[in-house]
Amino acid sequence: QVQLVESGGGSVQTGGSLRLSCVASVHSDSTYYMAWFRQAPGKERTGIAAIDPDGKTYYTNSVKGRFTISKDDAKNTLYLEMSGLNPEDTAEYYCAAEPPAQRVRHFPLMVAAYNSWGQGTQVTVSS
Repeated sequence: QVQLVESGGGSVQTGGSLRLSCVASVHSDSTYYMAWFRQAPGKERTGIAAIDPDGKTYYTNSVKGRFTISKDDAKNTLYLEMSGLNPEDTAEYYCAAEPPAQRVRHFPLMVAAYNSWGQGTQVTVSS
């Protein structure tokens, strides 16, 4: 499994921005799908953005146009740029990684498609 460590969470006001980072311990010759998920209190964990080994991105509708997923392969780091934040974005944010198996290729925002998870970073948006 891949070791993943997120950072960059914090508290912001409505309309603010944050950038999350996730450093992955991976072999340089390995390829992975990587994704960001979030889980609000009392709710299920849901996928919000994913990026495939070639850089193609996927977003859930609620974050399209506000969030941008990217990666720096040289640094083994995944990013999530978040802007236009609102209280509904308050959640624990997790990064995940998975080799390009069939399930993640077809469902890159599915929780069950990933086996490696970070510990999470909290994002709180106040009104």
